[in-house]
Amino acid sequence: MRNYLIRRIIQNGVTYILFLVVAYFLIDAQPGDFCNGFTSDPRLTAVQRADIRERLGCNKPVLEAFALWMGNFMTGNLGISFSNYPRPVFDIILERAPRTLMLFITSTVVSFYVGFLSGKMLAMSRGSFFEYTATIGGVALYTVFTPWFALMLIWFFAFQLRWFPIAKFVDPILWLEAPVNANFVFIRMLATAVLSSITLLIWFLSISRMDPLRRNRIQWIGPLTIVLVALGYWVSTGVGKYALDILHHIILPVMVLTLVNFAGTMLLTRNSMLETLREDYVLTARAKGLSDNVVRDRHVARNALLPVVTSLIFSLAFVMDGGVITETIFAWPGMGLTLLNAALREDIPMVLGGLVFTGALALTGHLGADILYAYLDPRIRY
Repeated sequence: MRNYLIRRIIQNGVTYILFLVVAYFLIDAQPGDFCNGFTSDPRLTAVQRADIRERLGCNKPVLEAFALWMGNFMTGNLGISFSNYPRPVFDIILERAPRTLMLFITSTVVSFYVGFLSGKMLAMSRGSFFEYTATIGGVALYTVFTPWFALMLIWFFAFQLRWFPIAKFVDPILWLEAPVNANFVFIRMLATAVLSSITLLIWFLSISRMDPLRRNRIQWIGPLTIVLVALGYWVSTGVGKYALDILHHIILPVMVLTLVNFAGTMLLTRNSMLETLREDYVLTARAKGLSDNVVRDRHVARNALLPVVTSLIFSLAFVMDGGVITETIFAWPGMGLTLLNAALREDIPMVLGGLVFTGALALTGHLGADILYAYLDPRIRY
């Protein structure tokens, strides 16, 4: 396993470099000259224009400019953002990436969980009225025009009912006298979610081989303990109300993304479980007298998880894709909105920085999928 991980990390590193090479030359090949936006002022002299072009690197051959950019990238220097001058691109990514990760990891996990549970129920109730209605409703949500759907939910829940804020990610009045910035809270919320998820996974794995009656009696002790510890931590930090404000703002975008995306996981789980139900080992498990719940959860659902987990992990590669739409509608200042603004303003260093972030996230997800495969399917050995 260790040798396999080393090989995969090396392969991901090579793939990442190739991705950056292709991204850089594709951006450079686009028509026009972004330096014209900085040198078109008629008050500038020829000397000043030449100096600006030299500072921006517009007068360098493409291979020399790429070699310079790659050299800076290896040292963690992604350049200065034109649209956020004089802030470095790397600092902007560190500021806005936690907001995107918080929004989309939350919505991805929730949509995966809802879709997987729904898919299990559909597979075990094939031909029922519930299957038809759930399938039609899921497909309708999956194919809905996301911007229109998001605006309708904003109009109903935020404007008419006033349950949620209309836009942004914090309440400016509440944060006027905040002792910390928003990123301080975002990073700790992400850390809390990750640690809680890992602890919860360990708990369910530890009780998975217990007697079913005993497991049913104690299975909620772990989640309840984790929730109480997390609440105790946030109460002790003194910034719990700011975390609640962020959660209040994040509910509506997460609701939109969950409703739009869960149907794909639901239908994939249903189809995968229907195929697994026809396997010989499932018939053997039923012949042994195992209950339907045991057959469903321990024999069918676990093996049906392989394509579903692949879909979940690979969806991380499209975080920025959905982020551009969702973050624009909700005015959520994350990487998606930043990338859109950078592209509109021809902020090339910021666009490349956004692609650096996207590529790293996608390849990390692929590596995670390979590791999960070994756990989910004992037949897979590296």
